[in-house]
Amino acid sequence: MTLSLPTTLLRARTAIEPALHAAIERLDPDSRRLAHYHFGAGGKAVRPALALLSARAVGADEMVAVPGAVAVELVHNFSLVHDDLMDGDVERRHRPTVWAVHGAAAAILCGDAMLALATQVLLDVGTLDAVEAARRLASATQELIRGQHADLQFEQRRYVGVDECLAMAAGKTGALLACSAAIGAVLAGAPPSSVQALSTYGAELGLAFQLVDDLLGIWGDAATTGKPVGSDLRARKKSLPVAFALADSGPAGAALARWLGTEGPDSDSDIARAADLVESAGGRAWAAEEATRRLSLAESALVRASLAPDAVDELVALGRFVVTREN
Repeated sequence: MTLSLPTTLLRARTAIEPALHAAIERLDPDSRRLAHYHFGAGGKAVRPALALLSARAVGADEMVAVPGAVAVELVHNFSLVHDDLMDGDVERRHRPTVWAVHGAAAAILCGDAMLALATQVLLDVGTLDAVEAARRLASATQELIRGQHADLQFEQRRYVGVDECLAMAAGKTGALLACSAAIGAVLAGAPPSSVQALSTYGAELGLAFQLVDDLLGIWGDAATTGKPVGSDLRARKKSLPVAFALADSGPAGAALARWLGTEGPDSDSDIARAADLVESAGGRAWAAEEATRRLSLAESALVRASLAPDAVDELVALGRFVVTREN
């Protein structure tokens, strides 16, 4: 894999930016202004890159996938705008979030507008394949919302099982990545077997992505992630490392469960102690190993399918970037 990942992601953003900005211009003036502000924070463009590569993987021109890439990026950012509000996050990528600047109601409406726009972008293609792509995106969005509901509910519970947490992550993160990794192939009219292989790749990659995200939410460098150290612990999130640690029958798991039952406020030393408990109970090591295992399952799905080798190489490289990233 000789192509650098920054080049892969930069190519994806360059390919979709004109279409993405053209789509945003279709919004009402207030939503347009807030959407431009939100997108001004930048992003990795992982989902658009998956969409473009999925078209190439089935022998089509990447440009066929541009509407799909724009659509998944709009849905992803709809979820970010709403997540920031639900989580009370006032910064994203070192900039004030939409709700922090413009208020909760405006942020909700901006996110809603982006979600509706995503479907319009796909249906404007005017083909039966685009209708199928829109159906898949709607299903993925429903799963994303289901996962987000579960994530919020977990914060109110003293104990959450690992299987429950994995099911939540499969919806919150895995569903949209699975859709992203298949939508270009769908728009290209690829056979179901190829679409399914790419979807499986995206779903497993999504779980790896969430596992790494959860690790960063506890041990990530604030200067790199753009969020306070231990932000997930401060919010009492039952993330995957925490869920695994809570299942530990030893003193670390028991102490963690007691701490999660408190309401704070928490000092930096409290958060550091909680992070140490998660690590002592095995949560950190398990999450890292499970992320690697899920990535292996994702790669296996690609290898078993009849896909273009150069696109498979880039998909594999992109997946490996996801599990080694620092933000």
